[in-house]
Amino acid sequence: MIPRPELLTDLSGSFELASGATVSGDLLDAVRLALPGLDLRPGDSGEIDVRRDRGLGEEAYRLTVGSRGVEIVAGGRAGAFYAAQSLHQLLPHASYRFSTGASWPVPGVRIDDAPRFAWRGLHLDVARHFFPKREILRLIDLMAMHKLNRLHLHLVDDQGWRVESRAYPLLHEVSSHRPRTMTTFHREPVAYDEVPHGGYYTLDDLAEIGAYARARCVTIVPEIDVPGHASAILAAYPALGATGEPCDVLDRWGISPAILSPLPPTVEFLTTVFDELIGALGETPYVHIGGDEVVLDHWAGSAEISAYRDSLGLASVNDLQAWFLRRLADALAERGARAVVWDEAFVSGGLREDTLVMPWRGMGVGRRAAAAGHDVVATPVFPLYFDYAESASADEPMAIGEAITVADVAAFDAAPDSWTDEERARVVGVQAQLWTERVPDARTVDYRLWPRACALAEVAWAGSSSDGFTGRLDEHLGRLDAIGVEYRPLAGPHPWQRRRPHRPGVVNVSNVMARIDAMTHDAESTRPSL
Repeated sequence: MIPRPELLTDLSGSFELASGATVSGDLLDAVRLALPGLDLRPGDSGEIDVRRDRGLGEEAYRLTVGSRGVEIVAGGRAGAFYAAQSLHQLLPHASYRFSTGASWPVPGVRIDDAPRFAWRGLHLDVARHFFPKREILRLIDLMAMHKLNRLHLHLVDDQGWRVESRAYPLLHEVSSHRPRTMTTFHREPVAYDEVPHGGYYTLDDLAEIGAYARARCVTIVPEIDVPGHASAILAAYPALGATGEPCDVLDRWGISPAILSPLPPTVEFLTTVFDELIGALGETPYVHIGGDEVVLDHWAGSAEISAYRDSLGLASVNDLQAWFLRRLADALAERGARAVVWDEAFVSGGLREDTLVMPWRGMGVGRRAAAAGHDVVATPVFPLYFDYAESASADEPMAIGEAITVADVAAFDAAPDSWTDEERARVVGVQAQLWTERVPDARTVDYRLWPRACALAEVAWAGSSSDGFTGRLDEHLGRLDAIGVEYRPLAGPHPWQRRRPHRPGVVNVSNVMARIDAMTHDAESTRPSL
């Protein structure tokens, strides 16, 4: 079973669960939704009985299977949903295929279970390459199967804006597409595919995605990355930029100097966009506002922005960036949402105390954020950036670097014993990132995410993967086969998954981590006091 339950005890006896069986009691809708292929029917009494025990946590459950049927006791709707996911994994792989009139044996078992972390996330970059709504809904289903519960959508970057805006329609009319895409990495000459790329989610799409996710106990975390990574926004509304000069949606990768102005019209623009996002998604407890890889040169060179900074009593452009992000976080708090940021925003200082920090540059900066009183979601490049290849083999398709393996993910400890109890308590979750410069389609998403996301689910739910993970993963891959997930085989890619030869000049993880350590050290040395 993946993720591994907290306590599993084998019992004598078994039960035959047939398609069309009845389910009764509280929270039965969650159980039916988690087992769609069984066509479960509601009834006054049934083969599956579900009831609530408010003494358990919202996501906690107890599942008991015996000769008389299945009993689920859950703390809340999420617990009942996860209990049904565990029940499904007790059935044969064929139960994951559509069938009618089928019947499957369920072994006698008792499972007592609850998650280690509240935030169990996946991040998908839909800005560099767009993935239509159907792929988002499918990913939500796969996350739910693995008890992952946060889908972080990176909705804007230099290369594209991915959300309809009725208040600022040029965002989806102009900023959602680019005329071509860069196809070379780490070498010259630069080449492009000369193929237009684009797409965006309508507000109705977002409403559907939000509702679909909530039904499956997944929270959508939208990201509007500011003030940097702004080329796409400024292609539509250049007046919002620090220079006011026209800009194009970027057709290449890397960090751009394009930056939004911190002046009041930009804050008004962004709060309006937040209102549209929150209104469409519905219940939106978190909004990510980025704050990463910001080039502040245009702020420093603007007399108007410098005068505004002086009027606020701020000493530097770094202080101004901290003020700008704090202002956005305050606006989100007024709307009932918590701000989430990448770790550069923490290093800049001045965050609201309730802002969540994602330390992508390593858990050293994550520990400092935790010590400063911020909740932390562990997101370090190594081992949680899934745009890295899974081996150094020449057979691997295009990747940013090499190699982050399933074993690397499974061994990750988000809250090490070397941290203080207070610091460990601030780690609220774990999240893997899939950036898509080198992920052009849904088949590649499958290849990059799975089975590494299985190891992520194990670490996020159970806290470690020391108990027979490799053997359980071998068994679990049969479920992915039944569903139709085009995962990377553990022995290496299928011939048709070797899309492009491995290119010279690709970076390796150790070199990247050395550079990130240097970046973090340099940033810390210039960080204002909190």
